[in-house]
Amino acid sequence: MSTALSPPLPPPTSPLRRWVRFVALTVGGVALILALAMTVAVTALDLPSAERPLMLRLLSISAVASLATGAVLLRLSSGRRWNRFGTRLGTAQVFGVVVAIINVSLTSVGMFINTHDLRLLLFLLGYSLAIALIFSSIVSASLGTSVDAIRAGAVRIAEGDLSARVPVAGERELAELATAVNTMAARLDASFVRQREMEQARQYLIAAVSHDLRTPLASLRVMVEAIADGVATDPETVRRYVWAMQRETVSLGRLIDDLFEMARLDATGPNLRIQASPIANLVAETVDAMSAQAAGQRIALHTQVWGELPPVLMDPDRIQRVVYNLVQNALRHTPADGSVVVEVFDRGATEPEVQVNVRDTGEGIAPDDLPRVFDRFYRGDRARSREASQTNAGTSGAGLGLAIARRLVEVHGGRIWVAQPPEGGSIFSFTLPKATL
Repeated sequence: MSTALSPPLPPPTSPLRRWVRFVALTVGGVALILALAMTVAVTALDLPSAERPLMLRLLSISAVASLATGAVLLRLSSGRRWNRFGTRLGTAQVFGVVVAIINVSLTSVGMFINTHDLRLLLFLLGYSLAIALIFSSIVSASLGTSVDAIRAGAVRIAEGDLSARVPVAGERELAELATAVNTMAARLDASFVRQREMEQARQYLIAAVSHDLRTPLASLRVMVEAIADGVATDPETVRRYVWAMQRETVSLGRLIDDLFEMARLDATGPNLRIQASPIANLVAETVDAMSAQAAGQRIALHTQVWGELPPVLMDPDRIQRVVYNLVQNALRHTPADGSVVVEVFDRGATEPEVQVNVRDTGEGIAPDDLPRVFDRFYRGDRARSREASQTNAGTSGAGLGLAIARRLVEVHGGRIWVAQPPEGGSIFSFTLPKATL
């Protein structure tokens, strides 16, 4: 899965900046509330001019006392035992009622309310405190259930159970948090799956490369030792050994080239130089360069171009590698006296593509192998049987050619596939987009 990079997290705010911002917000908020309260008292309540200074002092003292009381309550509830969601919510409710009691007490003393009225107000405020605590307990229990569910799911994910999911329920913020946790778990699960697949591919790579290097190296060592020890002395045998060593060296060179190409594609990408180019000439040149190898295997290799072809958008060097790999694969799996035909044609005015077919008369592909022929290092039973029989000694592949071809075609915006015609053999096809003139 391709995942867009997330924006970087903002740097953490220093404690000093947080404290300065808190003080600024507190002082600014108190000043704004005092200004609004005095405006209401003067305009709406028609407060006399003589009582305005007293009201301002009372409101200022009330604000300072309320903030001090709230700070003490929050401090008392911030310990490890009391630092819970329900405790904080209950503390906030108590804080609101205590602030109301302070305001009423100071105002009643300042405005000379009688003792009976003061006791009644305090009784009503105490009753309000009890109701507020009951309400906060109900709300905190509901919210705490959702938070506990998210916490339990996060703990399971942290312990390695990436299949765990958090129920998306409750208030919008909690539902969004649960969705974010589930998304994180799904992406982690996908990442671990990819990691396991890459680890399996790495292990298979080591095994496959070790096998493909060991076989030609063992043959080279045996033939070199035979010549060096004087076991092979007649010119015909030496010439045959030298020719076999040359074939094995070519095989090793192809393996190293394929490994280097796949490593470069994985590490830095294809780094294409796209241009509008005629594909028929490129195919003809590639087939001509491989005609000697085909003749040596007694395989008829030729090209068929159907009609006038428009230029296509491609990197000529990379598409030549695709054609080479497909033809090499066809030659590897075509017996002597067989044929390989490379066809190039326009898919039509309504189709924005040009198609290339590499058709061989080989033994075909087993149905079980078809979905995996483009996988790295996958060669199927037919490749192994051919290598075992050594019919085409020196031309066996490491199973990277088709994987490289698929990667290069797809980054060009084309498609690649394989088909089994009724008459036998195989047809490997790929398309490239036409250049818009």
